Amino acid sequence: MKRPNILFIMADQMAAPLLPIHDPASPIKMPNLLGLAEAGVVFDSAYCNSPLCAPSRFTLVSGQLPSKIGAYDNAADFPGDVPTYAHYLRRMGYRTALSGKMHFCGPDQLHGYEERLTSDIYPADYGWAVNWDEPDVRASWYHNMSSVLQAGPCVRTNQLDFDEEVVFKARQYLYDHVRMSPEQPFCLTVSMTHPHDPYTIPEEFWNLYEDVEIPLPRHTLDQAEQDPHSQRLLKVIDLWDKPLPEDKIRDARRAYFGACSYIDSNIGKLLKTLEDCGLAEDTIIVFSGDHGDMLGERGLWYKMHWFEMAARVPFVVHAPGRFAAHRVSQSVSTMDLLPTLVELAGGTVEADLALDGRSLLPHLQGEGGHDEVLGEYMAEGTDSPLMMIRRGQWKFIYSEKDPLLLFDLANDPRELENLAAAAEHQELLAALLAEARARWDMPAIHQATLASQRRRRFVAEALTRGKLKSWDHQPMVDASQQYMRNHIDLDDLERRARYPQP
Repeated sequence: MKRPNILFIMADQMAAPLLPIHDPASPIKMPNLLGLAEAGVVFDSAYCNSPLCAPSRFTLVSGQLPSKIGAYDNAADFPGDVPTYAHYLRRMGYRTALSGKMHFCGPDQLHGYEERLTSDIYPADYGWAVNWDEPDVRASWYHNMSSVLQAGPCVRTNQLDFDEEVVFKARQYLYDHVRMSPEQPFCLTVSMTHPHDPYTIPEEFWNLYEDVEIPLPRHTLDQAEQDPHSQRLLKVIDLWDKPLPEDKIRDARRAYFGACSYIDSNIGKLLKTLEDCGLAEDTIIVFSGDHGDMLGERGLWYKMHWFEMAARVPFVVHAPGRFAAHRVSQSVSTMDLLPTLVELAGGTVEADLALDGRSLLPHLQGEGGHDEVLGEYMAEGTDSPLMMIRRGQWKFIYSEKDPLLLFDLANDPRELENLAAAAEHQELLAALLAEARARWDMPAIHQATLASQRRRRFVAEALTRGKLKSWDHQPMVDASQQYMRNHIDLDDLERRARYPQP
């Protein structure tokens, strides 16, 4: 039996709780994603394992927790000897390709992908390393609120330039596949950067929400009422003592909704290409993201915390010929992707290689499965590790420095009541705290994080001196093999380039 093709589509900073696949009252217009969800398996409680781009993505591709692979922040070095799903599938005979963002830092910019069709939108060097030695210094590259204060429609942006190339190159890859190597299965990852801030989108998508009531955040907290990590984040994003105008909050959310619709339009383009190329029947489609966006909820923006808006991600598997459409309520994470893709491709994970993720195949088959997410965060806004356990109805947020947080998401889905001090939950709290301390050697993780930061800051400064040698991926194009060339027979070229062939 021919192994299935795999198309993995990623969005960046897409908050699952707001999406119409999870909230029927959502004003966000995403008909293509809704179509995938209606015929697919929808995970209603899927999470990232670190609410920041690079740590989340390193964990997603490797199936290992951030502390195991040194994924501390957005300038962490991702070691080239860490196996990824691309390595696994490539060994199994798949063509593996990445079009778009994966925020790999360090000299290895492939990590098992046979091809990267574009460069990355973010730098590959160590310039964004966090500095716990100076926790009160706000780095110049931190987020600020310009994304909100300048929110509105646009004609063109850096991010639009990127995503247009990402989708074009991905579609071209599919055309080339069906013309040149249709017998070999592929795993194509298409990773776009929207709806990540800045909150601006072309009028075509801005105007989709012209007559739509844009909801403001449901619940905001005064900065004095915030937990200590949230207070640090307000300073990281330069929002401390700087209230935002309500009209700009609404504009930012409207642009974000438009950016979600833009992602959906690109999903539609990819689905049409699969159909046009006769690949739809044999291709498993996975849609997910790297983390969410607070979008003003609780008075917070962007990510970097364990609250639902920042940590929950969309996760849909569309393979109607293999799995009946249904919804999964148990909590899972993007760390589970590697073993899942390997099993979907007909392989097995190596027993003697490190792996924290667990296969979602039982969930896909409607047979139940695990109900647990572990999370780790060691990046900006912290000066000590901030961990999370999500299981059953509970979410436990653990730090040795900050007060503990405990939420009952079944009865308090908006996380308004911290139950850590409630007398009736002390036994549960003690058990979770004991589990966390047994699971994580916090002093060791703290010291490893500090040591990594110091090494990378030193190296980053040294590499700014003298001649620059960039690690950023440079996609190579052999123009001698493009279009019409005198060393290629014209009739043969035209025949091979036409699909379907006459």
